[in-house]
Amino acid sequence: METNFAKYIDHTLLKADATESAIVELCEEAKKYQFASVCVNPTWVKKAAEVLKGTDVKVCTVIGFPLGASTSETKAFETKNAIENGATEIDMVINIGALRDGANEVVQKDIEAVVGAAGDEAIVKVIIETALLTDAEKRTACELSVLAGADFVKTSTGFSTGGATAEDVLLMRSVVGPKIGVKASGGVRNLADMQKMIDAGATRIGASSGVQIMQGLSSKEDY
Repeated sequence: METNFAKYIDHTLLKADATESAIVELCEEAKKYQFASVCVNPTWVKKAAEVLKGTDVKVCTVIGFPLGASTSETKAFETKNAIENGATEIDMVINIGALRDGANEVVQKDIEAVVGAAGDEAIVKVIIETALLTDAEKRTACELSVLAGADFVKTSTGFSTGGATAEDVLLMRSVVGPKIGVKASGGVRNLADMQKMIDAGATRIGASSGVQIMQGLSSKEDY
């Protein structure tokens, strides 16, 4: 069976200097290629929802991004506000410092705050920022995400010291099992990168290079 690579991709633009025209272009590209979602900063959710209205492309946004150091109350408010503006997918960053301190209850409650705020209106992906964690900490982060009721675990913000690796995706999948998603994000720049992540167990790919990936796929198929 041929893989529909486009449906794996969260077409992403999270740069601080992104303009309205760039967000509109991102959404138009997502419509053209039928990506799973666009992933934008909260300030652009309403615009993205307007442009994508009537399509199957979801609007994803980021919460507590990129440091994860906002309070749980702030993250919950951000989540509710994003949903009001049209988001149906929420990518939240965990309290990384708390995880590294072994304050597992703090981390779990932080995730639960966002999951609770999202309710049935949006799915929640938990960014654990693998580049900053040991393998043991990655496992713990995944376990806490499952306990908190998250829908996905996600490797990276793309704004830290490293991005997704196939090894991390494999580890994360081994912890969460088959019932929730694993999103690989950060440094996935071509079809070969994407295939490695999917083979390791990723069910979603966060990439700013979605168009180039799909153009590479088309070129491969043409020849």
